[in-house]
Amino acid sequence: MNRTPLTLRAALLAALAAFGAAALAAPVDDAVADVQRDWEAIKYKTAPKAQEARFEELAAKARKTSAAFPDRAEPLIWEGIVVSSLAGAKGGLGALGLVKQAKSLYESALKLQPDALDGSAYNSLGVLYYKVPGWPVGFGDKAKAQELLQKALAINPKGIDPNFFYGEYLVETGRPREAVAYLERALEAPARPGREVADAGRRDEVKVLLDKARAQ
Repeated sequence: MNRTPLTLRAALLAALAAFGAAALAAPVDDAVADVQRDWEAIKYKTAPKAQEARFEELAAKARKTSAAFPDRAEPLIWEGIVVSSLAGAKGGLGALGLVKQAKSLYESALKLQPDALDGSAYNSLGVLYYKVPGWPVGFGDKAKAQELLQKALAINPKGIDPNFFYGEYLVETGRPREAVAYLERALEAPARPGREVADAGRRDEVKVLLDKARAQ
């Protein structure tokens, strides 16, 4: 009787396991990409006055995605990004509850997988810590923000987002000369497949901030 050699059998089992993992990953990846594309369209292609209502709708969609994949960090990160963006569009003290919600979502994602989406939870949480007012109004903390942003940079040192936001942090904390190197690195960041809209919009933001940093 012919038997499959152990080495070949092991290879076949490994291939089947990899296929199964890929099949399981596909639904969550597709769902997250759908939220991501909607966010990009609102952020970079929608008039500011219409963004709040659009982000409100997308937040509900992102919440359903997170609920459908409770053991994955990526949907939580994108729900946090959408909720943070909604807070920015809403503005004022009324947005404070939203940023606290986003903070909780990022923290939950970090517990599941700290390096998911190239450390985006660290990056996005760090942004909240330097943009939100400090105690007693909010939870803002510039030192905590720097710690989180540097963790994101350590995971994705060439990425456009971590370099842009660390540069922005440095500008907003009175260190524009230090910011220039990070903003220049953001402009040189490699393109992200499928993220053309976001890359183009972010590069425009980088250029504006870079001009501001160089002028100070």
